[in-house]
Amino acid sequence: MRTDIFARLDREPEPPKIEIPRMSRTRLALFGGTSAFYLAIVVAVLASTWLVIIDWKVMLFRPYQQWPELHAFLDYFVVLGQRGPTAVMVAAWLGWRSWRQHTLRPLLVLGVSLLLLNTTVGAVKIGLGRLGPHYATQIGSPELFAGGDIFPSGHTANAVVTWGILAYLATTPKTRRYLSALSATVSLGVGLTTVYLGTHWLSDVLLGWAAGLLILLALPWCEPLIGRTEAWIFGQREQWRARRRLAPSLPVASGGPRGALVPRRPAPGSAGVPETPVRSPVAAGGMVVPSPPSGRSATQFSQPRQHAGRAERGAVSPSGGRRPPASRATRGG
Repeated sequence: MRTDIFARLDREPEPPKIEIPRMSRTRLALFGGTSAFYLAIVVAVLASTWLVIIDWKVMLFRPYQQWPELHAFLDYFVVLGQRGPTAVMVAAWLGWRSWRQHTLRPLLVLGVSLLLLNTTVGAVKIGLGRLGPHYATQIGSPELFAGGDIFPSGHTANAVVTWGILAYLATTPKTRRYLSALSATVSLGVGLTTVYLGTHWLSDVLLGWAAGLLILLALPWCEPLIGRTEAWIFGQREQWRARRRLAPSLPVASGGPRGALVPRRPAPGSAGVPETPVRSPVAAGGMVVPSPPSGRSATQFSQPRQHAGRAERGAVSPSGGRRPPASRATRGG
């Protein structure tokens, strides 16, 4: 029985079976109802209806002057709706979950939701150009197309999306219920806090709630793209690991000595290969001895050739002698 605690900690847990939400009929009905509510708020503000009158009544009531003792606390509480701090906190938590579950889906879902949030909410903000309560110019006016950027409320929509992602990614029904209640409380509180501080109209907050809820309801349509992106990232990681395994462990510096590539020799005893050991091709002093030619063994090539002695040499008839022939006459004869 193993008792090494470090060996147990080194084992990675098995990834749980994660159920990916699908676009069910209930979710589709909620998406349609929220879309209708979104359009109704926009039309009501564009037409300067009773909703704009309520905006002005709440603004002239000035809640931040009615309960000044809450101002200091709500200044910090509204940070839960700011995109930067909340994205960092939630990304840290989802990053830990991605590591534990061996999947990139939590981080990818967060990235897709923030991208949709910035695109949709930002486009409506710039397109309608509504001014905030502190910069209003005419009582009873909707203050549209005046260069503002507060309709819908970005704090409210960001609180709905950022904290609602935790409930969307929950793996058990019980956890999903608790996180849904928590995200709803935070998003409602952030929206009403912006009205209390006078930074948003009430209609801005209503449209921000609808905008954030639409993004959460539409996320199942993005799941196939998220799955393909995760598979592509993992594929790139495996290719990078394969290249690292094939790379040499000890790289040779530029200009330094390099080892010679020696061809692989066939097994001894095969056709044309003697069963004699082959000496190392590197001799003493660092000189390289050439390989034996084909047809001669390594032993015959490495040993010096024995020259025959004078007595062992056979008689060779010279083609011509040094003395003149006997038939040649001598001088003076």
